[in-house]
Amino acid sequence: MLLYFITCISFFLFLKPILSLKSLPSWASEVRLISPLFYKDLSVKSISKLFRKRLWLGFLGQIPTRMSLVNKSSKVEIIEDSQDMSVLDLPELVLECILEKLPPPSLCQMAGVCRSLRESCVSDHLWERHMKQKWGRVIGQAAYREWKWHAASKGNVGTLRHGKQRSLLRLVSLSWPFSWMRTKVDANNSIKQQSYLPPDSLMTWYLALETGNFWFPAQVYNRENGHVGFMLSCYDAELSYDPHTDTFQARYPPHGRRAVAVEHGIPWERLRAPPVDTPPHDLHISDCLYDLHPGDHVEIQWRRNKEFPYGWWYGVVGHLEVCDGNENYCRCHSSDTVVLEFNQYNPDSRWGKTTISRRDHREEGNEADGFYGGIRKIKSETEISIWKSIWPSEVLD
Repeated sequence: MLLYFITCISFFLFLKPILSLKSLPSWASEVRLISPLFYKDLSVKSISKLFRKRLWLGFLGQIPTRMSLVNKSSKVEIIEDSQDMSVLDLPELVLECILEKLPPPSLCQMAGVCRSLRESCVSDHLWERHMKQKWGRVIGQAAYREWKWHAASKGNVGTLRHGKQRSLLRLVSLSWPFSWMRTKVDANNSIKQQSYLPPDSLMTWYLALETGNFWFPAQVYNRENGHVGFMLSCYDAELSYDPHTDTFQARYPPHGRRAVAVEHGIPWERLRAPPVDTPPHDLHISDCLYDLHPGDHVEIQWRRNKEFPYGWWYGVVGHLEVCDGNENYCRCHSSDTVVLEFNQYNPDSRWGKTTISRRDHREEGNEADGFYGGIRKIKSETEISIWKSIWPSEVLD
């Protein structure tokens, strides 16, 4: 029974395309006039002949078709193989030129492609330009030493000095596409994060700064949003970058019993790298005292009392009282006394002028007027223009 069923099904499957493809002849309407026996014989013979002919032609037609497909596919494969070329096949110099043109996010993405590109993309010479271009104005020797200390401390970049900071690489991975950062589970079922990013590389430092997870020492002009008591001054602080607002958060060291002051939303224009490598509580050793002339622009250390850190205050070298300011007769530069003027203040203000000694300069002052420390001469026109750009709109008392 099963064999009969299969035979019938096969017969109808072969018969269907034959009948659908062959239209009925013009004499089909006259078949009714033919005897049933003759009609049956004719139908079976005709169908049988057509079936055999179609099956044979179909079989012959399929052989070259299959062969042609094989040949075509092999040609396609050969063509594809001949065009299978990657960026790693480029000459080394060409590849390096391409990588040098990429911005930091694209370099990070390229570093996640494969091991070879990762070794090229994390190279310090590629990131040195990005560091100077974006962070060169605010990063100094103190910040570099701070980073080196973090990188060398137990080999764990995530353990930063401030206890509230979390794992560096975990935070970085949330903001940057690191496909080469892998997560592993050890025998104690604790998750460990493995990174092929060198902990002391410039790329690591750049990303730590970019994500705001690394607090670095720098200086802030007109601290605490331009408070009147800090106009035309520059104070040391610890800074953290906010990538969402492109501004900084500052933490100023405590002043005596005063708690740590925090300021948010500081723009790039109010920041600078420390021009001298002197800690904020130490007296700067002046080396320009005999090179000061009236009209020179200077910065001098000043603090309210001896418990406070120094800030750098902008001023100009003035003339002695016995000098009328005539350049042809002025001998102020030969005197042991140097007059410093702070023209942001009223001429009658006690903060408007002070004097220091060239020969025996040390910290001078008192608890009422504060203490003046080391002095540095400003030789850069860029620095002078920055001070003038933050000049107060009104004269201070």
